[in-house]
Amino acid sequence: MHLPSHGKSHTAKNDPWWVRYGLIAITIGFVGFMLVLPLGVVFFEAFRQGVSAYLNSFRDADSWSAIKLTLIAAAISVPLNVVFGLAASWAIAKFDFFGKSVLISLIDLPFAISPVISGLIYVLLFGAQGYFGHYLQSHNIQIVFALPGIVLATIFVTFPFVARELVPLMQEQGTQDEEAALSLGASGWQTFFRVTLPNIRWALLYGVVLCNARAMGEFGAVSVVSGHIRGKTNTMPLHVEILYNEYNFAAAFAVASLLALLALVTLLIKISLEWRYADQIAFSRRH
Repeated sequence: MHLPSHGKSHTAKNDPWWVRYGLIAITIGFVGFMLVLPLGVVFFEAFRQGVSAYLNSFRDADSWSAIKLTLIAAAISVPLNVVFGLAASWAIAKFDFFGKSVLISLIDLPFAISPVISGLIYVLLFGAQGYFGHYLQSHNIQIVFALPGIVLATIFVTFPFVARELVPLMQEQGTQDEEAALSLGASGWQTFFRVTLPNIRWALLYGVVLCNARAMGEFGAVSVVSGHIRGKTNTMPLHVEILYNEYNFAAAFAVASLLALLALVTLLIKISLEWRYADQIAFSRRH
C-alpha cells in the first residue's frame, strides 16, 4: 500500500510558526522554572546578607569537616570506580564468557535501587546488629557511621557511570587494534596504555566527570550510613540539611552554593567533553 505523495516531504520547518515558537517557549519556560530559577535562588540567598556573611559561613569547623569529608569520599570512590569500569568494560567488550549478560544487568542495578535502600543494605551487613557486626566490633573495626561506610555507599551508587560510558564504545571498537598490537610484539600493558586507553580517553573522562558529580552530591545512601554525626560523618549535602533545619539559612545556602558551583563546573567540563567526542557519546547513548 502506497500513501499518496503531496510533492514535498513534511519537516519541522513546515510547521506553523506558532507551533515552533510555542514549543520553544514551553521548553525554555520549563527549564527556567525547574532549573535556572532554583539555582538562582540558591546563589541569591547565599549572598543575601553580603559577601562577608557568605565567607564567614565557611569559618565554621563543621562546614570544613563536611567539605573535607565530601572531597575524601569522592577522591576514594571515583578512582575505584574507574578501575572497576575499565575492568568491566574490557571484560564485556573483549571477551565472551558465561554470565556476561548478567554482569551487564548488575552494572545497571544501582540505577534501579533507591539510594536509601542501598545504604540500608550496608547497615544490615556492617551495623552493630548486622551480619558482620559482632565480628567487626570484636576487632574494633567500624564501617557504618564512619568514613568506610560513606565510601562504600558512594561507590555503590556511582559505579555504573564509568562502565556505562565505556562498554558500548569498546564493543563498537572491537579487538582489531589490540590484536594488531599483540601480533607486532606488544605486551598486554603496552597494548592497553598505547592502544586501548587513547581510544577511550574522552569517554573515560566523561564517565569520571559524571561519577564525581554524583559522588559529591549523593544524599540518600550516605544519609543512612553516616549517622549524621556533626563534624565527623556529615558530608556537604547532609550538612546543608542540618543547617537549614536549624534555621541557619545563610550558612545552609552558602554551603549549597558551593555544591551548585561544583555542579556548574562539572556541567562545563561535561559540555567540553561532549564537544570533544560527540560521535562517541552519540553511539553510547544509542546503545
